Amino acid sequence: MNRVRRRRVLAAAALAALSLGALGVPATAGPFDADPGHAPGAAPQTAPQAQPRAAAGEYADRFLALYEKLHDPANGYFSAQGIPYHSAETLLVEAPDYGHETTSEAYSFWLWLETSYGQVTGDWEPFNHAWDTLEAYMIPTTENQPTNGAYNPGSPATYAPEHNHPSAYPARLDSGVAVGQDPIGAELSQTYGTDEIYGMHWLADVDNVYGFGAAPGSSELLGPDYEGTSYINTFQRGPQESVWETIPQPAVDDFSYGGPNGYLDLFTGDASYARQWKYTNAPDADARAVEAAYWAQQFAIEQGAGAEVSGTVEKASRMGDYLRYSLFDKYFKEIGCESTSCQAGSGRSSAHYLLSWYYAWGGALDTSGPWAWRIGSSHAHFGYQNPLAAYALSTDAGLVPASPTAQDDWAVSLDRQIEFFQWLQSAEGGIAGGATNSVDGAYGTHPSGAPTFYDMVYDEAPVYHDPPSNQWFGMQGWGVERIAQLYHETGDERAQDILDRWVPWVLDEITVTADSWQVPSELSWTGAPDTWDPTAPGANTGLHVEVTGHGQDVGVAGAIARTLIYYAAASGDQAAADTAKALLDAMWEQNTDDKGIATVESRADFGRFDDEYQPGGDGVYVPQGWTGTYPNGDRATSGVSFLDLRSFYEDDPMFGEVQEYLDGGDVPQFTYHRFWAQTAVATAMAEYDRLLGAGAQ
Repeated sequence: MNRVRRRRVLAAAALAALSLGALGVPATAGPFDADPGHAPGAAPQTAPQAQPRAAAGEYADRFLALYEKLHDPANGYFSAQGIPYHSAETLLVEAPDYGHETTSEAYSFWLWLETSYGQVTGDWEPFNHAWDTLEAYMIPTTENQPTNGAYNPGSPATYAPEHNHPSAYPARLDSGVAVGQDPIGAELSQTYGTDEIYGMHWLADVDNVYGFGAAPGSSELLGPDYEGTSYINTFQRGPQESVWETIPQPAVDDFSYGGPNGYLDLFTGDASYARQWKYTNAPDADARAVEAAYWAQQFAIEQGAGAEVSGTVEKASRMGDYLRYSLFDKYFKEIGCESTSCQAGSGRSSAHYLLSWYYAWGGALDTSGPWAWRIGSSHAHFGYQNPLAAYALSTDAGLVPASPTAQDDWAVSLDRQIEFFQWLQSAEGGIAGGATNSVDGAYGTHPSGAPTFYDMVYDEAPVYHDPPSNQWFGMQGWGVERIAQLYHETGDERAQDILDRWVPWVLDEITVTADSWQVPSELSWTGAPDTWDPTAPGANTGLHVEVTGHGQDVGVAGAIARTLIYYAAASGDQAAADTAKALLDAMWEQNTDDKGIATVESRADFGRFDDEYQPGGDGVYVPQGWTGTYPNGDRATSGVSFLDLRSFYEDDPMFGEVQEYLDGGDVPQFTYHRFWAQTAVATAMAEYDRLLGAGAQ
């Protein structure tokens, strides 16, 4: 296999549907190893002990009570390495396919938790410790990405199309399609004196339940005997691939498992394959980490303790520098591309300046024949945007990245993200899906009459369709909360206008009584926005949203409460303040348990555990004739189910209820404690105290 082709293998296999939160996408901490170059299994250090708390009000007291539950080892939120699990429970399938995996999302929420803890108590050791753990276990080490030095920004990757159904994969690499230039790669290397990427991979198997042993600090798979976190991936095959249809694989593929080519030939088609490493970043999580660092710095400075967090803030700035890869088209094509023959980008012509769905990077494991690739993403969802992070990275002296062009990039991105919300706001007030620079992931022609945003075309449900990415209300809470933070921090009139329309719509859909509460859970959409004109924004009278379901998702409720708190504190809106308080009180009084705040969930979707592939429909697609083996002996071959690839679930103490359901029984019900959701509620308590409660007096 010639070096040019080898250098690009799997460059196209990074369409990862990340951080879906509650969709199906979420004592002290355990010990950790602060050195990101640690040897796998090295003796960890002990996490800092919580310090005595400062004086606080009722809602800060609630925050501290929840904080203690999250850090109580008996409640199972953290691993022995001090890594936050996606959930305290093991049997959970949504974006992560196992509850004791972790995500960059979970790490970013942990930083938020420790930011609030520092604000309430004045103790910043746990915040710094959380970042050190992130750096040690979620940012690939030198050994994990050993051949970045061979990366050529003038030829970043080889094109391969995305497809709308898993059965169309593997996607053939096509070197005949012109790919643009990476305008920031050389600058980043010069600024930091390294060719390595400082960004989080999105998914890790914390307990190594799959047995790959893709460990931090190792260039080879250590197998099932390794005890510790392991880099993995799942989503790879287009918008119709739900979690139930994924094929898990190691992020370091040395062909120890899978088929003759490891797992590579399930996703990309080539003449031959090379052993390699590959990672995918979830930009919303890295941006949330930057956002948390911004607030940690503000709070610490107010306390006269800015120096205590300055080192971590500097690391957040560096992460924000690399996060710029998400601001560019996947193959650095010019914006407005409608054909694979469209112009390859140069300079900033390939920048859409939005936080897209991912960026990814990979390369050879063989250092004697090195090659490496990098890609951005063509698809942007409003729920991933973080204008507060863009504001911090473009204006805050402690967070403006060191690269010469970074501040200007983030300044443009700040305005572009706010405009994105304006463009996507429906007549009722809700925010619609997003936009793409690559129709069908193959630079297709824009649908006739489809509205555009700076030459990107409207996409009702960007990136994933099972279920549609515009359906879960949590994206509204996540996205608009950052608009509310920006409004509270800066008074931006555009942000205020967005909130003045969004908040009344949401308030009308929230119900709180003495013994119950509910918030929106699912949405349906009709119509489309007007084509964006920044000088005369349209009214979007043809874009409509309907709330089609309500529920008791505590994470969504926490995000809504936080949004209402920031808005109320900035605007004086009493209805928003009262509703935030009512939601927090209801969850505290009605749903508190030994591990936190939680509600009972019915999981009819667990009926998909044993679904087999139906041609053109759902189920795990494995090409006829392809066979691979997992470390525990599970076999991937045509006709397997989700459970067949994850037989460890059969030994899970929670699986009995699922099996009864699969055998024809009732829909199983579980009470889950997702780390992100617990943090959303806890930090909403802290923010209510700070902005509207005793702390605001």
